Formats: sequence, C-alpha cells, structure tokens
Amino acid sequence: MEDEREIRDLLRRYLERAGFAVTTTGSGAEAIRLVSERSVRLVVLDLGLPDVDGLEVLRAARTDGQVPVVVLTARSAVEDRIRGLESGADDYVTKPFSPTEVVLRVQAVLNRAGPAADPSAGSYGGGRLRLDEERHEAALDGAALDLTPTEWGLLTALAAVPGRVYSRYELVNRVRGYEFAGYERTIDSHVKNLRHKLGPAGPEIVETVLGVGYRLRLPRDA
Repeated sequence: MEDEREIRDLLRRYLERAGFAVTTTGSGAEAIRLVSERSVRLVVLDLGLPDVDGLEVLRAARTDGQVPVVVLTARSAVEDRIRGLESGADDYVTKPFSPTEVVLRVQAVLNRAGPAADPSAGSYGGGRLRLDEERHEAALDGAALDLTPTEWGLLTALAAVPGRVYSRYELVNRVRGYEFAGYERTIDSHVKNLRHKLGPAGPEIVETVLGVGYRLRLPRDA
C-alpha cells in the first residue's frame, strides 16, 4: 500500500516478475479492509498514506491474521524505524530504494513466515466448481471451462474469498494488477461472458450485488 502511483506501479511490475499476484491501493482505509478480510498474504506498506496513518494499517495487519508487513517509507530517522518495528513490522526499507531489494525482502519475510495453504487447487459448492491455479484449469459440473485470461482472472479473484463482494475497482486491480479507472465498466462485459460460459446457473454462481459489485455464491469446500 503506497500513496505514490509511480512507485506503486514500479513495485507491482517487479513483484509480478518475481511471480507474485499483486493488488495495489493508495488508501489506508482500503488497505485495512483488505487485511481485515484476510485476502492478502503480505503487505508492502508506506507509512505516509494520505487518509490513514500507516501505523494504523500496520497494527491492523498484526491484529487480523498476523499478516507480515514490509514497511516502505521516507522516514529514515532511527526513532521512526524503531517505532515501526515495535509496532510489528517484519522488515523496513527507506526511500530511495532498489525495487530488487524490496522483492528480495518480501521473499525473505514470506520464507520466514512459512508456506501458505496450498491455493493451487480449489473446490467449491460441493465439487461443482473446481479451480486448479497451478494448471490454469477450471471445470463446472465436471465439464472443462474454456476461459480467456481475463475471465480466468475474474473467477479466481472472486473465488479467493467466496461470498465476499468485490467492487469493479477491486476486480480491475486484481485482474490487471493496476488501477485503471477507465476499465472498470468493461468488467460488466467480462462478467457477462464468464456467466455465459458457466451456463444457465452463471448468474447464480457469479451474483450481482447492486451498487457494489460481484461475488461468488458457491462456498469453498472443506
């Protein structure tokens, strides 16, 4: 979570090249919401956010699921570093920084945190929907789904937290990896195409929440 668009885009490109799925935001309030819903595995956080003090986001990350945090900030004073680390930061990088160094620090923190639950294969709705992210395969009621990259990105984004409502802005960010306001409304067209491929049950599986966005109605199988 970084308040400068150019820095966000730069870090996103480097992290994606390293194989990470990246969601960016310049809003501290949005960052707290994402963390509270446990839809992120690690946070790269700028303490100098415009709407919420970065330390509040850091505390939320440590409270909600103990999400690891790498702090990225222009605050270079020793006192600021100590304050950040005492608040629970796992690592600290000051500006100006090397994007490669940030990637390495992220990898190191995740390695220390241990492996995440395997998200590569998921089953939803009592086995109705199956997603295998490692093989990039999806199937509904045993029939393979022929999805475009955008449709695949939408479905896996919605399946990250079944039942959670994702706004068009979030879906653009998750599918494209960056903020592009002009793209938001075209999400509706991609959702329409995705539903068509899901068959008659498409509108029930990918549900519209009026005025908010979309959600996957099928629960994740245990």
